[in-house]
Amino acid sequence: MEMRRFVKHLLTPGWWVRRAFRWPDRQAIRNAVATSELSHRGEIRFAAEGPLPLSNLLSGQTTRARATQLFDMLGVGNTREASGVLIYVQLVDRRVEILADHGIADRIAPTEWERICREMEVAFAQGDWRRGALEAIERTTQLLTVHFPGRPGNPNELEDSPRFF
Repeated sequence: MEMRRFVKHLLTPGWWVRRAFRWPDRQAIRNAVATSELSHRGEIRFAAEGPLPLSNLLSGQTTRARATQLFDMLGVGNTREASGVLIYVQLVDRRVEILADHGIADRIAPTEWERICREMEVAFAQGDWRRGALEAIERTTQLLTVHFPGRPGNPNELEDSPRFF
């Protein structure tokens, strides 16, 4: 376990995530996800987290491992067509992970997701949380529209509102 990371997480207040993403930002993210899902069969979940729980820190959990844990916890892998995508933001570590269920991962190269993650991290480093989130949702929409186009009667299987931990 890296001591600097450990201390940083311990000293960061839990409410910080809600300060980075204020109510209008959360509404904009929810609306962007809802609008996005009208054009494709994917299901997008956006989650952001401040300090990690102590047990996760003590175990040395990586951002990727935490994203995988939340992918399961939020039911992103439980969609009918294996079409879930999790956009996970770890605010304290300033890292982003995008995880796609196998139905999507089989069609979209990991480098596409990595590019979106790095673009978000640049926006976040500038303190522009909202822009980073909305641009990531837009880029995800573009990919899903091409590789997983919508159909009439496409159900909304996952909550559109962002989750904050």
